[in-house]
Amino acid sequence: MTDRRPPLVFLGSLAALSAGVVALSRLTGVSMVVLAPLYMFTPMLAGIATCLVGPPSFERAGLRVGWGRLRWLAVAAVVPIALVLLGTALSLALPGVEFVPDANPLTGEGTDFAQTQGGEPVGPSLPGWPLNLLATIAVAIGVGATLNVIFAFGEEFGWRGAFLTSLSPLGFWGASAVIGLVWGLWHAPIVLEGYNFPNEPVLGVGAMTVACLAMSPVYTYVTLSARSVLAPAIFHGTFNAFATALVVFAQGGSELVVNPVGLIGALAFGIAAVLIALRGAPELTADWAVAGEDAAGSDAEDGDHGGDAGTLESSTGEA
Repeated sequence: MTDRRPPLVFLGSLAALSAGVVALSRLTGVSMVVLAPLYMFTPMLAGIATCLVGPPSFERAGLRVGWGRLRWLAVAAVVPIALVLLGTALSLALPGVEFVPDANPLTGEGTDFAQTQGGEPVGPSLPGWPLNLLATIAVAIGVGATLNVIFAFGEEFGWRGAFLTSLSPLGFWGASAVIGLVWGLWHAPIVLEGYNFPNEPVLGVGAMTVACLAMSPVYTYVTLSARSVLAPAIFHGTFNAFATALVVFAQGGSELVVNPVGLIGALAFGIAAVLIALRGAPELTADWAVAGEDAAGSDAEDGDHGGDAGTLESSTGEA
């Protein structure tokens, strides 16, 4: 790498900010799971610190709208739905996993982790299969691209904005691997308190890290295709909103495996990563966000990924 300062600034800032939230948790006795929405903004703040020190600039870190590539924002909202459904199908192929078609992913009704009040499920009721799935998809996209995107942006401007840009000398796969590793380990303070893996928190840190390593290339691909961190924020927000569907419709098996951020989730995203490799990963350069702009400042719709210079906060979704 030609300039080690930007990634070191990001990692140093992230470590300090994350440690601050953990210290707040310890001092106040408030669980890290409860503080997760606050914790999600630590990568963004680390990204801001990185851009203020420079390089990159905020625009070159993807803080922009790729006006000529708005279709990728729609892709970012749909692909996580497809990947969770793929993970559900893969789960149902495992022994001991049962398909529960009439469960309610919005409330958990029909599962062991349903939230109730006075014996009644908390949240909206849904019709039977397959309308319950269609309704859940509609809600997930709506919430994922609006409310959830605010919190997801807190992560994504850090991971796929400043950090990705600072790691551009490593190329698409190298940068994705480093981000995936840091991203997974960053979840440890929350996972160790039972988030996503309540019965296996220690092993859950490893499973979460493997899942983040598998997810990272897909997030990078969407980011570079859209030339904006808005795309991975929508992807992240929608994934978090829909992730519960996997463990609601496919019940049984180990939580380390049958989990959208467990080994099944890693397998689904791994399949997507293989497809990216077969198609040809886009080139990653320090100017990925602004490459190909015309004189008016809008992106050219070249659609070339090989030659460009260039995530409802579910208890089972990633933070």
